[in-house]
Amino acid sequence: MKTDHEIFIRANTSLTTPPHVPEIRLHLADEAHGLWLKTEEELAEIGLPPPYWAFAWAGGQGLARYILDHPHIVASKRVLDFATGSGLVAIAAKIAGAAKVVAADIDPWSETAVRLNAGLNQVEVDFIGANLIDCTVEADVLLAGDVFYDSDFAAAIVPWFETLSRQGIAVMVGDPGRSYLPKEKLEFRAVYQVPVTRALEDSEVKKTTVWRFTA
Repeated sequence: MKTDHEIFIRANTSLTTPPHVPEIRLHLADEAHGLWLKTEEELAEIGLPPPYWAFAWAGGQGLARYILDHPHIVASKRVLDFATGSGLVAIAAKIAGAAKVVAADIDPWSETAVRLNAGLNQVEVDFIGANLIDCTVEADVLLAGDVFYDSDFAAAIVPWFETLSRQGIAVMVGDPGRSYLPKEKLEFRAVYQVPVTRALEDSEVKKTTVWRFTA
């Protein structure tokens, strides 16, 4: 039986291949603000977070591309995709041969989006809706796309990422130059020119870099 969230997502998104990751299909929206308002109005869910799950953000596209091009990063390993949104990076990790992939996000809409998108791509991705910051995680690799857009959020996750790195977990991030990226704690891995939607970003292409946290 379809849930209200599933019915809404199917009705208000299109099946799209992100331009930088054409191997993957996702349920994606064209415009954020209208979708946000429509979600609150149609389902009477006031105070919802922005629909990050409905877009393939530049950081996630860059990180997914890197994983698909360098599958040894995740092959036969346990992977956690933190702040997964649509599940793009988690799906890329599973396609690249990860033994187990868990997508994590505190937005309950993300759980539905990840389930639908994983099904589209015929891969199995688990989901956890808990706030994992400062928690111990059972993973060999943590992936995080586009997470340094907010100062408070960045301040919370940077020390956690450093701790996980010291524990031997490979923490990989994709970022298109967000304001709170801690470059001094990162090692360069790759750079891409990622096509994006001007309605979401300030340009049609975002220079997106993949980094690894240093221990």
